[in-house]
Amino acid sequence: MSLDVLTPVAPRRRRRRYRAGRVALLVLVVLAAASAGIWFGRRTALGHHHPLVSRGPATTAATPTVTHAGTAPEMRPAKPPRLVFGPPLLAGAHVRVRAPAAILVDAKTGRVLWAERPHERRKIASLTKIMTATLALREVPWESTVTVARSVTRVPLVREGLRTGEHVKAWKLFYALLLFSGNDDANQLAISSAGSVHAFLRQMNDEARRLGLRDTHYTSPSGIRDRGNYSTPWDLAALTRYALRNPRFDRLVRTKLIHVRWAAPTNSKIYVNNNYLLHEYSGANGVKTGYTSAAGWCLVATATRHGRMLIAVVLDSPNMYGDAERLLNLGFSHG
Repeated sequence: MSLDVLTPVAPRRRRRRYRAGRVALLVLVVLAAASAGIWFGRRTALGHHHPLVSRGPATTAATPTVTHAGTAPEMRPAKPPRLVFGPPLLAGAHVRVRAPAAILVDAKTGRVLWAERPHERRKIASLTKIMTATLALREVPWESTVTVARSVTRVPLVREGLRTGEHVKAWKLFYALLLFSGNDDANQLAISSAGSVHAFLRQMNDEARRLGLRDTHYTSPSGIRDRGNYSTPWDLAALTRYALRNPRFDRLVRTKLIHVRWAAPTNSKIYVNNNYLLHEYSGANGVKTGYTSAAGWCLVATATRHGRMLIAVVLDSPNMYGDAERLLNLGFSHG
Protein backbone atom coordinates (compact mmCIF):
# COMPACT_ATOMS: atom_id res chain seq x y z
CA MET A 1 0.00 0.00 0.00
CA SER A 2 1.00 3.58 -0.58
CA LEU A 3 2.02 5.50 2.48
CA ASP A 4 0.15 8.49 1.07
CA VAL A 5 -3.09 6.73 1.80
CA LEU A 6 -2.26 5.77 5.38
CA THR A 7 -0.45 8.87 6.63
CA PRO A 8 -1.75 12.43 6.84
CA VAL A 9 -0.74 14.83 4.04
CA ALA A 10 0.38 18.29 4.85
CA PRO A 11 -2.28 20.92 4.06
CA ARG A 12 -0.17 22.69 1.41
CA ARG A 13 0.64 19.47 -0.45
CA ARG A 14 -3.06 18.48 -0.22
CA ARG A 15 -4.14 21.75 -1.85
CA ARG A 16 -1.56 21.35 -4.64
CA ARG A 17 -2.77 17.79 -5.40
CA TYR A 18 -6.41 18.97 -5.29
CA ARG A 19 -5.71 21.71 -7.82
CA ALA A 20 -3.76 19.31 -10.04
CA GLY A 21 -6.64 16.86 -9.94
CA ARG A 22 -9.14 19.52 -10.95
CA VAL A 23 -6.94 20.57 -13.88
CA ALA A 24 -6.61 16.98 -15.04
CA LEU A 25 -10.37 16.46 -14.82
CA LEU A 26 -11.03 19.65 -16.77
CA VAL A 27 -8.60 18.55 -19.50
CA LEU A 28 -10.39 15.20 -19.77
CA VAL A 29 -13.80 16.93 -20.09
CA VAL A 30 -12.50 19.28 -22.84
CA LEU A 31 -10.96 16.39 -24.77
CA ALA A 32 -14.16 14.36 -24.50
CA ALA A 33 -16.29 17.30 -25.70
CA ALA A 34 -13.95 17.95 -28.60
CA SER A 35 -14.09 14.30 -29.64
CA ALA A 36 -17.88 14.30 -29.45
CA GLY A 37 -18.07 17.49 -31.49
CA ILE A 38 -15.93 16.06 -34.24
CA TRP A 39 -18.03 12.87 -34.35
CA PHE A 40 -21.31 14.79 -34.44
CA GLY A 41 -20.00 17.08 -37.15
CA ARG A 42 -19.04 14.12 -39.31
CA ARG A 43 -22.48 12.57 -38.92
CA THR A 44 -24.11 15.86 -39.88
CA ALA A 45 -21.89 16.16 -42.93
CA LEU A 46 -22.96 12.68 -43.97
CA GLY A 47 -26.62 13.64 -43.78
CA HIS A 48 -27.49 12.14 -40.37
CA HIS A 49 -29.63 14.01 -37.86
CA HIS A 50 -29.83 14.07 -34.15
CA PRO A 51 -32.70 11.81 -33.07
CA LEU A 52 -34.48 14.76 -31.42
CA VAL A 53 -34.27 16.96 -34.51
CA SER A 54 -37.37 16.99 -36.75
CA ARG A 55 -36.84 15.42 -40.16
CA GLY A 56 -39.34 17.68 -41.92
CA PRO A 57 -38.94 19.02 -45.45
CA ALA A 58 -36.30 21.56 -46.30
CA THR A 59 -37.32 25.11 -45.51
CA THR A 60 -36.15 26.67 -48.76
CA ALA A 61 -38.94 28.84 -50.17
CA ALA A 62 -40.71 27.55 -53.24
CA THR A 63 -41.27 30.15 -55.95
CA PRO A 64 -44.99 30.18 -56.80
CA THR A 65 -45.59 29.60 -60.49
CA VAL A 66 -48.63 29.13 -62.72
CA THR A 67 -49.39 25.45 -63.17
CA HIS A 68 -51.18 23.96 -66.16
CA ALA A 69 -52.73 20.57 -66.68
CA GLY A 70 -50.16 17.82 -66.95
CA THR A 71 -47.49 19.57 -64.88
CA ALA A 72 -46.48 18.74 -61.34
CA PRO A 73 -48.13 21.00 -58.73
CA GLU A 74 -45.87 23.46 -56.95
CA MET A 75 -45.24 23.33 -53.21
CA ARG A 76 -47.11 26.61 -52.80
CA PRO A 77 -50.03 27.43 -55.17
CA ALA A 78 -49.86 30.64 -57.12
CA LYS A 79 -52.05 33.49 -55.97
CA PRO A 80 -54.96 34.08 -58.40
CA PRO A 81 -54.53 37.22 -60.51
CA ARG A 82 -56.72 40.20 -59.71
CA LEU A 83 -58.72 40.43 -62.94
CA VAL A 84 -61.78 42.37 -61.71
CA PHE A 85 -62.02 44.49 -58.57
CA GLY A 86 -63.70 47.27 -56.67
CA PRO A 87 -67.20 48.56 -55.91
CA PRO A 88 -69.09 49.99 -58.93
CA LEU A 89 -67.88 53.49 -59.73
CA LEU A 90 -71.18 54.37 -61.44
CA ALA A 91 -73.45 52.73 -58.89
CA GLY A 92 -75.72 55.79 -58.70
CA ALA A 93 -76.08 56.20 -62.47
CA HIS A 94 -79.53 55.49 -63.89
CA VAL A 95 -79.55 52.81 -66.57
CA ARG A 96 -82.39 50.47 -67.49
CA VAL A 97 -81.10 46.90 -67.84
CA ARG A 98 -83.59 44.04 -68.10
CA ALA A 99 -81.07 41.26 -67.44
CA PRO A 100 -81.34 39.99 -63.85
CA ALA A 101 -77.54 39.81 -63.57
CA ALA A 102 -75.07 42.05 -65.38
CA ILE A 103 -71.79 43.94 -65.06
CA LEU A 104 -69.74 46.64 -66.80
CA VAL A 105 -65.94 46.60 -66.40
CA ASP A 106 -63.04 48.67 -67.66
CA ALA A 107 -61.11 46.15 -69.77
CA LYS A 108 -57.75 47.84 -69.24
CA THR A 109 -57.80 48.10 -65.45
CA GLY A 110 -60.42 45.55 -64.40
CA ARG A 111 -62.27 48.16 -62.34
CA VAL A 112 -66.02 47.56 -61.98
CA LEU A 113 -68.05 50.47 -63.33
CA TRP A 114 -71.61 49.19 -62.84
CA ALA A 115 -73.14 45.94 -61.58
CA GLU A 116 -76.40 44.17 -60.87
CA ARG A 117 -76.13 40.92 -58.89
CA PRO A 118 -72.59 40.40 -60.23
CA HIS A 119 -71.93 37.28 -58.11
CA GLU A 120 -75.20 35.49 -58.83
CA ARG A 121 -74.57 32.04 -60.29
CA ARG A 122 -76.48 31.51 -63.52
CA LYS A 123 -76.47 29.17 -66.51
CA ILE A 124 -74.32 30.57 -69.30
CA ALA A 125 -74.96 28.41 -72.41
CA SER A 126 -72.30 29.00 -75.12
CA LEU A 127 -70.44 31.63 -73.10
CA THR A 128 -68.73 28.45 -71.88
CA LYS A 129 -66.79 28.48 -75.16
CA ILE A 130 -64.73 31.45 -73.95
CA MET A 131 -62.94 29.10 -71.57
CA THR A 132 -62.84 26.31 -74.17
CA ALA A 133 -61.11 28.57 -76.66
CA THR A 134 -58.73 29.98 -74.03
CA LEU A 135 -57.44 26.52 -73.10
CA ALA A 136 -57.49 25.00 -76.60
CA LEU A 137 -55.51 27.91 -78.08
CA ARG A 138 -52.82 27.08 -75.54
CA GLU A 139 -52.74 23.33 -76.25
CA VAL A 140 -53.64 22.86 -79.95
CA PRO A 141 -51.15 24.26 -82.51
CA TRP A 142 -52.86 26.75 -84.84
CA GLU A 143 -51.71 25.08 -88.07
CA SER A 144 -51.98 21.48 -86.87
CA THR A 145 -54.27 18.98 -88.60
CA VAL A 146 -57.04 17.46 -86.51
CA THR A 147 -58.73 14.13 -87.22
CA VAL A 148 -62.41 14.32 -86.26
CA ALA A 149 -63.45 11.75 -83.63
CA ARG A 150 -66.63 9.70 -84.04
CA SER A 151 -68.14 10.97 -80.78
CA VAL A 152 -67.90 14.57 -81.99
CA THR A 153 -70.46 14.03 -84.74
CA ARG A 154 -73.11 12.95 -82.21
CA VAL A 155 -73.17 16.02 -79.96
CA PRO A 156 -76.48 17.91 -79.74
CA LEU A 157 -77.20 20.90 -81.93
CA VAL A 158 -75.88 23.36 -82.90
CA ARG A 159 -73.32 21.55 -85.11
CA GLU A 160 -71.43 22.76 -88.13
CA GLY A 161 -71.42 19.21 -89.52
CA LEU A 162 -67.96 17.74 -88.93
CA ARG A 163 -67.61 14.22 -90.34
CA THR A 164 -65.96 11.26 -88.61
CA GLY A 165 -62.37 10.78 -89.73
CA GLU A 166 -62.07 13.94 -91.82
CA HIS A 167 -58.88 15.98 -91.46
CA VAL A 168 -59.31 19.65 -90.59
CA LYS A 169 -56.87 22.44 -89.84
CA ALA A 170 -57.21 23.46 -86.21
CA TRP A 171 -57.57 27.16 -86.99
CA LYS A 172 -60.79 26.45 -88.89
CA LEU A 173 -62.27 24.82 -85.79
CA PHE A 174 -61.42 27.91 -83.72
CA TYR A 175 -63.28 30.20 -86.11
CA ALA A 176 -66.25 27.83 -86.15
CA LEU A 177 -66.20 27.64 -82.35
CA LEU A 178 -66.34 31.39 -81.70
CA LEU A 179 -68.21 32.72 -84.75
CA PHE A 180 -70.70 29.97 -85.60
CA SER A 181 -70.61 28.50 -82.04
CA GLY A 182 -70.44 24.87 -83.15
CA ASN A 183 -70.84 22.34 -80.35
CA ASP A 184 -69.05 19.70 -82.41
CA ASP A 185 -66.11 22.08 -82.78
CA ALA A 186 -66.01 22.54 -78.99
CA ASN A 187 -65.89 18.79 -78.36
CA GLN A 188 -63.25 18.17 -81.00
CA LEU A 189 -60.99 20.90 -79.64
CA ALA A 190 -61.48 19.44 -76.15
CA ILE A 191 -60.37 16.00 -77.35
CA SER A 192 -57.44 17.43 -79.32
CA SER A 193 -56.34 19.40 -76.24
CA ALA A 194 -56.62 16.82 -73.47
CA GLY A 195 -57.28 13.43 -75.10
CA SER A 196 -60.90 13.26 -73.97
CA VAL A 197 -63.82 15.52 -73.11
CA HIS A 198 -63.70 14.44 -69.44
CA ALA A 199 -60.00 15.26 -69.14
CA PHE A 200 -60.61 18.64 -70.75
CA LEU A 201 -63.42 19.41 -68.30
CA ARG A 202 -60.98 18.82 -65.45
CA GLN A 203 -58.64 21.31 -67.09
CA MET A 204 -61.45 23.84 -67.49
CA ASN A 205 -62.40 23.66 -63.82
CA ASP A 206 -58.76 23.69 -62.70
CA GLU A 207 -58.19 26.81 -64.79
CA ALA A 208 -61.26 28.47 -63.28
CA ARG A 209 -59.83 27.89 -59.80
CA ARG A 210 -56.40 29.12 -60.84
CA LEU A 211 -57.89 32.35 -62.15
CA GLY A 212 -59.91 32.87 -58.98
CA LEU A 213 -63.30 32.28 -60.63
CA ARG A 214 -64.96 31.06 -57.45
CA ASP A 215 -68.49 30.94 -58.82
CA THR A 216 -67.78 29.10 -62.08
CA HIS A 217 -68.14 25.42 -62.93
CA TYR A 218 -68.20 23.55 -66.24
CA THR A 219 -69.93 20.31 -67.22
CA SER A 220 -69.43 20.51 -70.98
CA PRO A 221 -66.95 22.27 -73.29
CA SER A 222 -69.79 23.73 -75.37
CA GLY A 223 -72.32 24.82 -72.75
CA ILE A 224 -75.09 22.74 -74.29
CA ARG A 225 -75.49 20.97 -70.93
CA ASP A 226 -77.00 23.42 -68.46
CA ARG A 227 -77.02 21.26 -65.35
CA GLY A 228 -74.00 22.10 -63.20
CA ASN A 229 -72.66 24.49 -65.87
CA TYR A 230 -72.69 28.02 -64.48
CA SER A 231 -70.84 31.26 -63.91
CA THR A 232 -71.49 34.88 -62.91
CA PRO A 233 -71.18 38.28 -64.59
CA TRP A 234 -68.14 38.99 -62.40
CA ASP A 235 -66.35 35.76 -63.32
CA LEU A 236 -67.16 36.10 -67.02
CA ALA A 237 -65.77 39.63 -67.13
CA ALA A 238 -62.61 38.40 -65.38
CA LEU A 239 -62.23 35.46 -67.76
CA THR A 240 -62.75 37.73 -70.76
CA ARG A 241 -60.02 40.10 -69.58
CA TYR A 242 -57.68 37.13 -69.28
CA ALA A 243 -58.67 35.58 -72.63
CA LEU A 244 -58.14 38.84 -74.52
CA ARG A 245 -54.46 38.79 -73.55
CA ASN A 246 -54.06 36.13 -76.24
CA PRO A 247 -53.78 38.01 -79.58
CA ARG A 248 -55.34 35.10 -81.46
CA PHE A 249 -58.39 35.03 -79.22
CA ASP A 250 -58.71 38.80 -79.64
CA ARG A 251 -58.51 38.46 -83.43
CA LEU A 252 -61.01 35.60 -83.52
CA VAL A 253 -63.79 37.27 -81.53
CA ARG A 254 -63.61 40.54 -83.51
CA THR A 255 -63.87 38.75 -86.89
CA LYS A 256 -67.23 39.48 -88.54
CA LEU A 257 -67.02 36.97 -91.40
CA ILE A 258 -64.51 34.53 -92.82
CA HIS A 259 -64.58 32.36 -95.94
CA VAL A 260 -62.57 29.10 -95.61
CA ARG A 261 -61.79 26.30 -98.02
CA TRP A 262 -62.96 22.81 -97.13
CA ALA A 263 -62.43 19.28 -98.37
CA ALA A 264 -64.87 17.84 -100.91
CA PRO A 265 -67.80 17.47 -101.06
CA THR A 266 -68.21 20.63 -98.91
CA ASN A 267 -65.48 22.59 -100.75
CA SER A 268 -65.96 25.83 -98.77
CA LYS A 269 -67.66 27.33 -95.72
CA ILE A 270 -68.55 30.85 -94.66
CA TYR A 271 -68.60 31.63 -90.92
CA VAL A 272 -70.61 34.71 -89.96
CA ASN A 273 -70.17 35.98 -86.41
CA ASN A 274 -73.54 35.75 -84.66
CA ASN A 275 -72.64 38.64 -82.34
CA TYR A 276 -75.00 41.31 -83.73
CA LEU A 277 -73.17 44.16 -81.99
CA LEU A 278 -70.11 43.68 -84.21
CA HIS A 279 -72.20 44.74 -87.18
CA GLU A 280 -74.24 47.51 -85.55
CA TYR A 281 -72.47 49.10 -82.55
CA SER A 282 -69.65 51.56 -83.15
CA GLY A 283 -66.40 50.24 -81.72
CA ALA A 284 -67.72 46.73 -80.92
CA ASN A 285 -64.97 44.08 -81.07
CA GLY A 286 -66.23 40.94 -79.29
CA VAL A 287 -66.88 38.58 -77.65
CA LYS A 288 -69.52 35.80 -77.50
CA THR A 289 -73.23 35.07 -77.49
CA GLY A 290 -75.04 32.18 -75.85
CA TYR A 291 -78.51 30.72 -75.63
CA THR A 292 -80.35 27.71 -74.25
CA SER A 293 -83.96 27.60 -73.09
CA ALA A 294 -82.74 27.29 -69.49
CA ALA A 295 -80.01 29.96 -69.65
CA GLY A 296 -81.90 32.46 -71.77
CA TRP A 297 -80.05 34.96 -73.94
CA CYS A 298 -76.51 35.66 -72.71
CA LEU A 299 -73.83 37.98 -74.04
CA VAL A 300 -70.29 39.11 -73.31
CA ALA A 301 -69.72 42.27 -75.34
CA THR A 302 -66.64 44.43 -75.71
CA ALA A 303 -66.17 47.77 -77.45
CA THR A 304 -63.38 50.32 -77.82
CA ARG A 305 -63.72 54.07 -78.28
CA HIS A 306 -60.97 56.69 -78.06
CA GLY A 307 -58.52 54.06 -76.81
CA ARG A 308 -60.79 52.94 -73.97
CA MET A 309 -62.15 49.37 -73.94
CA LEU A 310 -65.15 48.18 -71.92
CA ILE A 311 -66.59 44.74 -71.14
CA ALA A 312 -70.34 44.29 -70.66
CA VAL A 313 -71.85 40.99 -69.49
CA VAL A 314 -75.60 40.32 -69.44
CA LEU A 315 -77.17 36.99 -68.47
CA ASP A 316 -80.71 35.71 -69.15
CA SER A 317 -81.76 38.95 -70.79
CA PRO A 318 -84.93 39.35 -72.87
CA ASN A 319 -82.99 41.97 -74.85
CA MET A 320 -79.30 41.20 -74.52
CA TYR A 321 -78.13 43.55 -77.28
CA GLY A 322 -80.17 46.46 -75.95
CA ASP A 323 -78.87 45.84 -72.42
CA ALA A 324 -75.28 45.61 -73.61
CA GLU A 325 -75.59 48.80 -75.66
CA ARG A 326 -77.00 50.73 -72.70
CA LEU A 327 -74.19 49.54 -70.43
CA LEU A 328 -71.48 50.38 -72.97
CA ASN A 329 -73.03 53.81 -73.60
CA LEU A 330 -73.06 54.43 -69.84
CA GLY A 331 -69.38 53.59 -69.56
CA PHE A 332 -68.28 55.67 -72.53
CA SER A 333 -70.33 58.66 -71.38
CA HIS A 334 -68.49 58.70 -68.04
CA GLY A 335 -64.93 58.50 -69.28
